Amino acid sequence: MYPPPQQIDAEVFAELPAGLDRSGEPAPWARQQLMGAEVGSFLEGPSFDRDGNLYVVDIAFGRVFRVSPEAAFETVADYDGWPNGLKIHRDGRIFIADHMHGIMTLDPATGAVEPFLVRPKLESFKGVNDLVFASNGDLYFTDQGQTGLQDPTGRVYRLTPDGRLDLLLDNVPSPNGLVLSPEEDLLFLAVTRANAIWRLPLLPDGTTTKVGLFIQLSGGGGPDGLAMDQDGNLAVAHFGLGSVWLFSRFGEPLYRIVSPAGRFTTNIAYGGPDRRHLYITESRTGSILRAELPVPGRTMFSHMD
Repeated sequence: MYPPPQQIDAEVFAELPAGLDRSGEPAPWARQQLMGAEVGSFLEGPSFDRDGNLYVVDIAFGRVFRVSPEAAFETVADYDGWPNGLKIHRDGRIFIADHMHGIMTLDPATGAVEPFLVRPKLESFKGVNDLVFASNGDLYFTDQGQTGLQDPTGRVYRLTPDGRLDLLLDNVPSPNGLVLSPEEDLLFLAVTRANAIWRLPLLPDGTTTKVGLFIQLSGGGGPDGLAMDQDGNLAVAHFGLGSVWLFSRFGEPLYRIVSPAGRFTTNIAYGGPDRRHLYITESRTGSILRAELPVPGRTMFSHMD
Protein backbone atom coordinates (compact mmCIF):
# COMPACT_ATOMS: atom_id res chain seq x y z
CA MET A 1 0.00 0.00 0.00
CA TYR A 2 2.86 2.38 0.86
CA PRO A 3 6.51 2.43 -0.21
CA PRO A 4 8.99 1.18 2.43
CA PRO A 5 9.70 3.95 4.96
CA GLN A 6 13.17 5.48 5.00
CA GLN A 7 15.46 3.80 7.53
CA ILE A 8 17.24 5.75 10.27
CA ASP A 9 19.90 4.02 12.35
CA ALA A 10 19.80 4.88 16.04
CA GLU A 11 22.92 5.14 18.18
CA VAL A 12 23.57 4.19 21.80
CA PHE A 13 23.30 7.33 23.93
CA ALA A 14 23.77 5.75 27.37
CA GLU A 15 24.13 2.33 28.97
CA LEU A 16 23.34 1.29 32.52
CA PRO A 17 26.67 1.13 34.40
CA ALA A 18 27.89 -2.27 35.54
CA GLY A 19 27.56 -1.16 39.17
CA LEU A 20 23.79 -0.76 38.71
CA ASP A 21 23.27 -4.05 36.89
CA ARG A 22 21.48 -6.59 39.13
CA SER A 23 21.92 -9.73 37.02
CA GLY A 24 21.70 -12.81 39.18
CA GLU A 25 19.39 -11.23 41.76
CA PRO A 26 15.79 -12.46 42.18
CA ALA A 27 13.33 -10.53 40.01
CA PRO A 28 9.73 -11.75 40.49
CA TRP A 29 8.46 -9.40 37.76
CA ALA A 30 10.85 -10.87 35.18
CA ARG A 31 10.01 -14.41 36.29
CA GLN A 32 6.36 -13.78 35.44
CA GLN A 33 6.60 -11.38 32.52
CA LEU A 34 9.69 -12.71 30.74
CA MET A 35 9.18 -16.44 31.30
CA GLY A 36 11.90 -16.60 33.94
CA ALA A 37 14.59 -14.88 31.89
CA GLU A 38 17.41 -13.33 33.91
CA VAL A 39 17.72 -9.56 33.66
CA GLY A 40 19.93 -6.96 35.28
CA SER A 41 17.36 -4.23 34.62
CA PHE A 42 14.39 -3.49 32.37
CA LEU A 43 14.29 0.18 31.43
CA GLU A 44 11.12 1.97 30.36
CA GLY A 45 9.23 5.24 30.84
CA PRO A 46 11.62 7.93 29.50
CA SER A 47 10.62 11.51 30.34
CA PHE A 48 12.65 14.74 30.34
CA ASP A 49 12.64 17.36 33.08
CA ARG A 50 13.09 21.06 32.36
CA ASP A 51 16.85 20.86 32.94
CA GLY A 52 17.30 18.30 30.20
CA ASN A 53 17.72 15.30 32.50
CA LEU A 54 16.12 12.08 31.31
CA TYR A 55 14.23 9.99 33.86
CA VAL A 56 13.74 6.27 33.23
CA VAL A 57 12.29 3.47 35.34
CA ASP A 58 13.56 -0.04 35.96
CA ILE A 59 10.39 -2.10 36.34
CA ALA A 60 12.20 -5.33 37.21
CA PHE A 61 13.91 -3.96 40.33
CA GLY A 62 11.73 -0.99 41.38
CA ARG A 63 14.18 1.77 40.53
CA VAL A 64 14.03 5.24 38.98
CA PHE A 65 17.15 6.68 37.35
CA ARG A 66 18.05 10.20 36.30
CA VAL A 67 20.33 10.37 33.25
CA SER A 68 22.21 13.62 32.69
CA PRO A 69 22.72 15.21 29.25
CA GLU A 70 26.23 13.73 29.51
CA ALA A 71 24.71 10.22 29.82
CA ALA A 72 25.59 9.72 33.52
CA PHE A 73 23.18 7.55 35.55
CA GLU A 74 22.03 8.47 39.06
CA THR A 75 19.60 6.44 41.20
CA VAL A 76 16.71 8.65 42.33
CA ALA A 77 14.51 5.98 43.94
CA ASP A 78 14.82 2.31 44.88
CA TYR A 79 11.59 0.92 46.35
CA ASP A 80 9.31 -2.12 46.53
CA GLY A 81 7.32 -1.74 43.34
CA TRP A 82 7.15 -2.32 39.59
CA PRO A 83 7.37 1.15 38.00
CA ASN A 84 6.30 0.89 34.37
CA GLY A 85 5.56 4.39 33.05
CA LEU A 86 6.67 7.85 34.18
CA LYS A 87 5.66 11.42 33.38
CA ILE A 88 6.62 14.74 34.94
CA HIS A 89 3.83 17.15 35.88
CA ARG A 90 4.22 20.84 35.08
CA ASP A 91 4.49 21.53 38.84
CA GLY A 92 7.58 19.30 39.09
CA ARG A 93 5.94 16.25 40.63
CA ILE A 94 6.86 12.96 39.01
CA PHE A 95 4.02 10.48 38.44
CA ILE A 96 4.65 6.76 38.07
CA ALA A 97 2.36 4.07 36.67
CA ASP A 98 3.32 1.20 38.96
CA HIS A 99 2.09 -2.23 37.90
CA MET A 100 2.09 -3.46 41.51
CA HIS A 101 0.63 -0.47 43.36
CA GLY A 102 -1.21 1.92 41.00
CA ILE A 103 -0.46 5.58 40.30
CA MET A 104 2.36 6.86 42.52
CA THR A 105 4.22 10.13 42.96
CA LEU A 106 7.96 10.58 43.30
CA ASP A 107 9.73 13.49 44.98
CA PRO A 108 12.87 13.92 42.84
CA ALA A 109 14.69 15.72 45.66
CA THR A 110 14.24 13.04 48.33
CA GLY A 111 13.43 9.93 46.30
CA ALA A 112 10.26 9.32 48.32
CA VAL A 113 7.60 7.34 46.45
CA GLU A 114 4.04 7.80 47.74
CA PRO A 115 0.61 6.42 46.69
CA PHE A 116 -1.56 8.79 44.66
CA LEU A 117 -4.34 6.58 43.23
CA VAL A 118 -4.16 2.93 44.17
CA ARG A 119 -7.63 1.66 43.25
CA PRO A 120 -10.80 2.68 41.41
CA LYS A 121 -13.56 2.62 44.03
CA LEU A 122 -12.97 -0.51 46.15
CA GLU A 123 -11.47 -2.80 43.52
CA SER A 124 -7.81 -3.03 42.58
CA PHE A 125 -6.32 -2.07 39.24
CA LYS A 126 -5.33 -4.92 36.95
CA GLY A 127 -1.85 -3.43 36.65
CA VAL A 128 -1.39 0.14 35.40
CA ASN A 129 1.08 0.62 32.59
CA ASP A 130 1.51 4.12 31.16
CA LEU A 131 0.22 7.66 31.54
CA VAL A 132 0.07 11.09 29.91
CA PHE A 133 -1.05 14.56 31.00
CA ALA A 134 -3.25 16.98 29.09
CA SER A 135 -2.53 20.71 29.29
CA ASN A 136 -5.51 21.21 31.65
CA GLY A 137 -4.08 18.70 34.12
CA ASP A 138 -6.22 15.72 33.14
CA LEU A 139 -4.31 12.47 33.60
CA TYR A 140 -4.95 9.63 31.15
CA PHE A 141 -3.58 6.18 32.00
CA THR A 142 -3.84 2.55 30.95
CA ASP A 143 -4.68 -0.45 33.14
CA GLN A 144 -3.21 -3.41 31.30
CA GLY A 145 -2.55 -6.26 33.71
CA GLN A 146 -2.40 -9.59 31.89
CA THR A 147 -5.08 -8.74 29.35
CA GLY A 148 -4.81 -9.79 25.73
CA LEU A 149 -6.84 -11.39 22.98
CA GLN A 150 -7.77 -14.12 25.49
CA ASP A 151 -9.08 -11.47 27.92
CA PRO A 152 -9.94 -8.15 26.20
CA THR A 153 -10.82 -6.30 29.41
CA GLY A 154 -7.97 -3.80 29.67
CA ARG A 155 -9.00 -0.30 30.66
CA VAL A 156 -8.26 3.32 29.89
CA TYR A 157 -8.98 5.98 32.53
CA ARG A 158 -9.05 9.74 32.82
CA LEU A 159 -8.43 11.40 36.21
CA THR A 160 -9.40 15.08 36.39
CA PRO A 161 -7.57 17.60 38.63
CA ASP A 162 -10.59 17.68 40.97
CA GLY A 163 -10.29 13.92 41.54
CA ARG A 164 -13.03 12.54 39.27
CA LEU A 165 -12.10 9.21 37.72
CA ASP A 166 -13.71 8.41 34.35
CA LEU A 167 -13.53 4.98 32.73
CA LEU A 168 -13.16 5.57 28.98
CA LEU A 169 -12.70 1.98 27.77
CA ASP A 170 -12.92 -1.44 29.38
CA ASN A 171 -12.62 -3.72 26.35
CA VAL A 172 -8.97 -3.42 25.31
CA PRO A 173 -6.73 -6.45 24.68
CA SER A 174 -3.62 -5.05 26.41
CA PRO A 175 -3.72 -1.22 26.54
CA ASN A 176 -0.19 0.15 26.77
CA GLY A 177 1.30 3.50 25.71
CA LEU A 178 -0.88 6.50 24.99
CA VAL A 179 -0.47 10.04 23.73
CA LEU A 180 -2.69 13.02 22.94
CA SER A 181 -2.89 14.83 19.63
CA PRO A 182 -1.52 18.40 19.56
CA GLU A 183 -5.10 19.70 19.68
CA GLU A 184 -5.88 17.29 22.55
CA ASP A 185 -9.10 16.16 20.90
CA LEU A 186 -7.76 12.68 20.13
CA LEU A 187 -6.11 10.05 22.29
CA PHE A 188 -3.93 7.47 20.55
CA LEU A 189 -3.57 4.11 22.27
CA ALA A 190 -1.09 1.27 21.74
CA VAL A 191 -2.97 -2.04 21.92
CA THR A 192 -0.07 -4.40 22.27
CA ARG A 193 -1.60 -7.87 21.90
CA ALA A 194 -3.72 -6.76 18.95
CA ASN A 195 -0.59 -5.24 17.33
CA ALA A 196 -2.54 -2.06 16.68
CA ILE A 197 -2.94 1.64 17.42
CA TRP A 198 -6.45 2.76 18.32
CA ARG A 199 -7.81 6.30 17.89
CA LEU A 200 -10.11 7.69 20.60
CA PRO A 201 -12.03 10.91 19.84
CA LEU A 202 -12.42 12.89 23.09
CA LEU A 203 -15.72 14.64 23.76
CA PRO A 204 -16.09 17.79 25.90
CA ASP A 205 -17.64 15.78 28.74
CA GLY A 206 -14.56 13.55 28.95
CA THR A 207 -16.07 10.49 27.28
CA THR A 208 -15.14 8.93 23.96
CA THR A 209 -17.11 7.67 20.98
CA LYS A 210 -16.49 6.08 17.59
CA VAL A 211 -13.21 4.52 18.73
CA GLY A 212 -11.43 3.15 15.71
CA LEU A 213 -8.40 1.30 14.43
CA PHE A 214 -5.81 3.85 13.28
CA ILE A 215 -2.80 1.66 12.39
CA GLN A 216 -2.50 -2.13 12.07
CA LEU A 217 1.03 -3.41 12.63
CA SER A 218 2.51 -6.88 12.20
CA GLY A 219 5.36 -8.88 13.66
CA GLY A 220 7.32 -8.44 16.86
CA GLY A 221 5.47 -8.31 20.15
CA GLY A 222 3.33 -5.28 19.34
CA PRO A 223 3.39 -1.52 19.93
CA ASP A 224 4.48 -0.26 23.34
CA GLY A 225 5.31 3.43 23.94
CA LEU A 226 4.05 6.35 21.85
CA ALA A 227 5.21 9.93 21.27
CA MET A 228 3.99 12.75 19.06
CA ASP A 229 5.46 15.87 17.49
CA GLN A 230 3.75 19.24 17.12
CA ASP A 231 2.60 18.40 13.58
CA GLY A 232 0.71 15.31 14.74
CA ASN A 233 3.23 12.76 13.48
CA LEU A 234 3.05 9.65 15.67
CA ALA A 235 6.13 7.69 16.80
CA VAL A 236 5.51 4.06 17.81
CA ALA A 237 8.02 1.86 19.68
CA HIS A 238 7.56 -1.67 18.33
CA PHE A 239 8.50 -4.11 21.08
CA GLY A 240 10.25 -7.25 19.86
CA LEU A 241 11.00 -5.81 16.43
CA GLY A 242 13.87 -3.53 17.44
CA SER A 243 12.25 -0.59 15.70
CA VAL A 244 10.42 2.69 16.15
CA TRP A 245 8.01 3.71 13.40
CA LEU A 246 7.16 7.31 12.57
CA PHE A 247 3.74 7.82 10.95
CA SER A 248 2.19 10.99 9.57
CA ARG A 249 -0.91 12.41 11.21
CA PHE A 250 -2.84 10.50 8.55
CA GLY A 251 -1.22 7.16 9.44
CA GLU A 252 1.24 7.06 6.52
CA PRO A 253 4.62 5.40 7.33
CA LEU A 254 7.46 7.93 7.09
CA TYR A 255 10.52 6.47 8.83
CA ARG A 256 11.71 3.30 10.51
CA ILE A 257 14.27 3.85 13.26
CA VAL A 258 16.36 0.71 13.84
CA SER A 259 17.98 -0.27 17.12
CA PRO A 260 21.69 -1.15 17.18
CA ALA A 261 21.41 -2.78 20.61
CA GLY A 262 18.50 -5.23 20.70
CA ARG A 263 14.86 -5.87 19.83
CA PHE A 264 13.23 -4.75 23.09
CA THR A 265 12.48 -1.18 21.97
CA THR A 266 9.81 -0.26 24.51
CA ASN A 267 9.37 3.45 25.19
CA ILE A 268 10.25 6.77 23.56
CA ALA A 269 10.53 10.49 24.31
CA TYR A 270 11.55 13.54 22.32
CA GLY A 271 14.44 15.65 23.61
CA GLY A 272 17.65 17.44 22.70
CA PRO A 273 18.02 20.64 20.67
CA ASP A 274 14.64 21.66 19.23
CA ARG A 275 13.34 18.27 20.46
CA ARG A 276 14.37 16.70 17.18
CA HIS A 277 16.06 13.71 18.81
CA LEU A 278 14.06 10.65 19.73
CA TYR A 279 15.29 8.78 22.81
CA ILE A 280 14.42 5.08 22.99
CA THR A 281 14.69 2.57 25.83
CA GLU A 282 16.07 -0.81 24.76
CA SER A 283 14.98 -2.64 27.85
CA ARG A 284 16.87 -5.93 27.83
CA THR A 285 20.33 -4.41 27.35
CA GLY A 286 19.82 -1.48 29.73
CA SER A 287 20.49 0.93 26.87
CA ILE A 288 19.07 4.31 25.91
CA LEU A 289 19.21 4.89 22.19
CA ARG A 290 19.04 8.17 20.32
CA ALA A 291 18.07 9.04 16.77
CA GLU A 292 17.96 12.41 15.03
CA LEU A 293 14.99 12.84 12.75
CA PRO A 294 15.83 14.59 9.46
CA VAL A 295 12.87 16.92 9.51
CA PRO A 296 14.21 20.46 8.98
CA GLY A 297 12.47 23.41 10.60
CA ARG A 298 10.32 21.31 12.90
CA THR A 299 10.26 21.23 16.68
CA MET A 300 8.81 18.39 18.69
CA PHE A 301 5.71 18.46 20.83
CA SER A 302 5.57 16.88 24.29
CA HIS A 303 2.68 16.66 26.75
CA MET A 304 3.59 17.59 30.21
CA ASP A 305 7.32 17.87 30.50
